Amino acid sequence: MFTGLIEGIGKVKAIRRLHNDMELTIAPLFQMTDCRVGDSVSVDGVCLTVTEVLEGYLRMDVSGETVSISTISLLRQGEMVNLERAVRLTDRIGGHLVSGHVDGIGKILKKESQEKSWRLRIGIDERLSHYTVEKGSIAVDGISLTINQCEKRFFEVNIIPQTALETTLLRKKVGDLVNIETDLIGKYIEKFFLKDRSAQKKDSQTGVDMEMLIKQGFGD
Repeated sequence: MFTGLIEGIGKVKAIRRLHNDMELTIAPLFQMTDCRVGDSVSVDGVCLTVTEVLEGYLRMDVSGETVSISTISLLRQGEMVNLERAVRLTDRIGGHLVSGHVDGIGKILKKESQEKSWRLRIGIDERLSHYTVEKGSIAVDGISLTINQCEKRFFEVNIIPQTALETTLLRKKVGDLVNIETDLIGKYIEKFFLKDRSAQKKDSQTGVDMEMLIKQGFGD
C-alpha cells in the first residue's frame, strides 16, 4: 500500500523482455539504501516487487498482466520514473490510499500554465470516469492528486510547484500516456451495493421474502 506522495525519481538503466513479462533495472536518484529483496516499490504508480538489490540499482520483475494494462511496456532505457516505497503503518498518509494496482491508462489532452501551477486535462475510458468525483482523489503515475473537474471522458488536476519539482509529471507532453488508479474506497462501496442489489433480485426471483420466512416458522 502507498500514499501517492512520491519519494523521488529513478532512472531506467536496463529493460529485459521475457516473452510477455519484463525485468526492470532502476537506479534511484535518491537514498534508498534500506531496500531489501521482497519489498514493494511503486514505479510510476505500478506496484512491483524488488527481486535483487545491487550497488545503486534495484531489479524488479513485471508480469505480463501488468505490462498489458500499464505504461510500463512503453518505458525505454534512460527514462525517468516516479518511485515510492510501501507505506509503514506508523507513517502519516498525506495523500490517499494507493494500492499500486493500475486500473487503466490515461492520455494527457491539455497542459496549461496557471500562474505558479499547471492544470492538466487527462482523457480516460468512460468506465474509469464512473469512479471520479470532483474534489475526490486519483493517482496519476503514482502521484496522489485532487480532481478539480471531471466529465465522462476526462478529468482535470492542478499540479503545484512542489509536485512538479519532485515528480516526472510535468516532463510529460500533450499526447503522452499515464497510469491511472482510481479511488480504492469507491470501488469497494460500488461492489457492496451491486452485491446487495443482486441478492435482493435473486431473493425476489426465488420468492424468498419476509412473508414466506414467517410462514415457514422463521419469524414471530
